Amino acid sequence: MRYVAAALLAALGGQDINAANLKKIITAGGADVDAAELDKVVAELAGKDVSALIEEGLEKISSVPAGGGAAPAAGGAAPAAADAAPAAAAKEEEEEEEDDDMGFGLFD
Repeated sequence: MRYVAAALLAALGGQDINAANLKKIITAGGADVDAAELDKVVAELAGKDVSALIEEGLEKISSVPAGGGAAPAAGGAAPAAADAAPAAAAKEEEEEEEDDDMGFGLFD
């Protein structure tokens, strides 16, 4: 991922996507460079327009479902148990907040 990010940064900065530029960007961030991975990314992106690749990727990802809430399983006892848990958590939080001030108020 760091190699692709470096390639995008190079393209954004108007530089060529080559091994030297990507290595410079990656090492500036304090990361190590794996020459095999670097060469693979440079070979895959050689001669390609980064803007066109991004547009192509956006078209592909637009067809991916973005999720949505699934209907909860049927059952009467589950919601009651779920309501009891937040109430207990809220009560516990109130008790903790009282202890946080250690007897000193903000405007005392």
